[in-house]
Amino acid sequence: MGDAFYSAIKLTTGEEIFALVYADDVEGEEILLMQTPVIMKVINTPAGSLLKVKPWMTLPTDDLFVIRLDKIVTMSEIKDENMIRIYTNYVEDCAEDSEYEEEVKSSQEAKITSKMGYISSVEDARKLLEDLYKLKDTKES
Repeated sequence: MGDAFYSAIKLTTGEEIFALVYADDVEGEEILLMQTPVIMKVINTPAGSLLKVKPWMTLPTDDLFVIRLDKIVTMSEIKDENMIRIYTNYVEDCAEDSEYEEEVKSSQEAKITSKMGYISSVEDARKLLEDLYKLKDTKES
């Protein structure tokens, strides 16, 4: 596997992808390995420009994708430290989220019971609210 570099890639489908890329040769065919490819979109607001980052493919759990060079229109190596920082922060956040989800799935400490969330029965709550808002009959009212 060759050296890794950050790249913006334009595919023949029209998609623009940002990823950490490795060039490789498999059985005489050159391919790119893209690690955690994302789509970045600039959103202009009155407060300034924002960068929306979302995964290129949402369903797969893999983070490494193979693409043939004939599917690429153009690609450019990205050396802008801000873009790279945004990408790496996104990748780290995704890794932390998936670790947290695995912890929650494997955790058996919190067991839901039928009593959780209830502070009273419906009849008790109704009586409490009626008593709270019931006006006393007075000559002034």
